[in-house]
Amino acid sequence: MTDTALSSAEDSPDELSADELIAAARTKLIDDAGWLTLEEVTALSNLPSRRLGDLMALAHDVRLARCGDTVEVEGILSVKTGGCPEDCHFCSQSAQFDTPVAATPFLDTEEVLAAARETAELGASEFCIVLAVRGPDEKTMDRILELVPIIGDETGLNVAVSAGILDESQARRLAEGGVHRYNHNLETSRSYFPQVVTTHDFDERWETCELVKANDMELCCGVLLGMGETDAQRLELIGHLQELRPQEVPVNFLNPRPGTPLELKPITPAKDALKWVALFRLALPEVILRYAGGREITLGDMQEAGMTAGINALIVGNYLTTLGRSPNEDLDMLDRLSMPVGILSKVV
Repeated sequence: MTDTALSSAEDSPDELSADELIAAARTKLIDDAGWLTLEEVTALSNLPSRRLGDLMALAHDVRLARCGDTVEVEGILSVKTGGCPEDCHFCSQSAQFDTPVAATPFLDTEEVLAAARETAELGASEFCIVLAVRGPDEKTMDRILELVPIIGDETGLNVAVSAGILDESQARRLAEGGVHRYNHNLETSRSYFPQVVTTHDFDERWETCELVKANDMELCCGVLLGMGETDAQRLELIGHLQELRPQEVPVNFLNPRPGTPLELKPITPAKDALKWVALFRLALPEVILRYAGGREITLGDMQEAGMTAGINALIVGNYLTTLGRSPNEDLDMLDRLSMPVGILSKVV
């Protein structure tokens, strides 16, 4: 079967069986160590729901073949919470919405270090400090650049930062200051983005991602599923990520927050979540694909299934404004699955 067979499946579904589609994808991704086109990913997304197990099994095999069995564990800490001027409709930290999250000042150094030490004790390799800002002003830049080397020296952890939209000078300074990985999520597709955010546009996010890469920091670029986007828009988002080639993609599922415009959105069904985890792995075979926010409410007792559908990294502990499950629960899960905790840092 040729490489073009996958991409033609959507146009002539009667000519190809699900088995042939899966076999062709396996050959391209594992035997040939290649990448699927977006058309090929689309064909796999159209497989009947009864083939979900096969799709997940393929994604797991691709993860093992292209990334190994190691799982990267990361802790995150909101060092500056609430009061953000942007109107991201999913976010309880926006000052534009009446939510229970109050604006708080930047945490002091000892508070940050205490959280970093706890993260290191779990066997984690990465610690991300997160700020609820449009982008860093000069005072914030100075504070970040003060903290990053202290955290690294005290704990041995790689330090990641998430501080919004950057300009070229800021990206360069963060890289020179020792930031290992910078998080800046696309969240959703270009076509759906205006339905989610109006105070900045998709291009501003994209440009920050490009600046991160140009300054030799690893790019962490996440997605948020379940905001009302269509399957076609999820595939569009996958296409963006295939073009951008980040080192890490956190997969978040909407956990509707009181007071936000998306507070009444339904929770993503677990099987739908597993399908898209598998598709993100198949579309991005060498990426660090990280379980992130909303997995507990979306998947519940099926979180182990996601670990065998392509996931190879975890955020452990609490998220920015919502509770996760205990780190020990996640570490016990990895132990049951015989998945060792270690460092994943690969340029894709």
